[in-house]
Amino acid sequence: MSDGLPPLRDVIDTHGLRAKKSLGQNFLLDLNLTSRIARTAGSFTGFDIIEVGPGPGGLTRALLTEGAERVIAIERDPRCLAALAEIQAAYPGRLEIIEGDALEVDLEKLSDRPKKIVANLPYNVATPLLVGWLESEPWPPFFKNLSLMFQKEVADRITAQPGSKAYGRLSILAQWRCEAELMFDVDRLNFTPPPKVTSSIVRLTPRPEPLAPADAGMLNRVVRAAFGQRRKMVRASLKPLGRDPLPLLEEAGIIQTARAETLSVEQFCALARAYSAAE
Repeated sequence: MSDGLPPLRDVIDTHGLRAKKSLGQNFLLDLNLTSRIARTAGSFTGFDIIEVGPGPGGLTRALLTEGAERVIAIERDPRCLAALAEIQAAYPGRLEIIEGDALEVDLEKLSDRPKKIVANLPYNVATPLLVGWLESEPWPPFFKNLSLMFQKEVADRITAQPGSKAYGRLSILAQWRCEAELMFDVDRLNFTPPPKVTSSIVRLTPRPEPLAPADAGMLNRVVRAAFGQRRKMVRASLKPLGRDPLPLLEEAGIIQTARAETLSVEQFCALARAYSAAE
């Protein structure tokens, strides 16, 4: 892939962009790999693409060369803005750069067009960002899909099935409202500097309706309590919620000896409905 811009390694050297651990930065330099990541989002036609943490712009360039009509890049590191401005000049009218913290930006209000989010997320804010997007109200949300890079451990938690060690609150939160797919892994040596762990690309596609009916707040409370004492049976771990769990487990059709990691998303939703009715 060639876009007429300098190699990313030269861009990093020119602008003195040493990755900052405090910002969770690890830069991808392989433009073929960033193009593969960009393509996981599917068609760009009719969409604005929101990118969080573009850094020197490897994924930004891939999104544009792969046909994104408009990319809105949110970058909190002012050192990266000059490098992004060079990409902006090479693609007139197609790249908007916003200096700011994505945790504090209302992404829905960035444009009036349908949106997809594609990002090599900074590791230190990846989970809070994802949880915020998954808790969007109303549902379906403002985004058509999310194509995101996480540490593999986090990606495994997002896509884990009941019975696995990785299954937990993040699995349920993601899969209740989205279809979550592990697309592919990215070796640590593809980054500068190399992180200590493998990374993975996850695509999340919002369901038109959640997997099963439940109040989002109550589901969150039940799941948090259940996994807060993971080794206990749910009849014990749910006691801090202030209701006798036994009749509520019975109403939800869950055996008294069940543990949190064995319950499906639908069973957690049934339990949340039982607690809501008891309230």
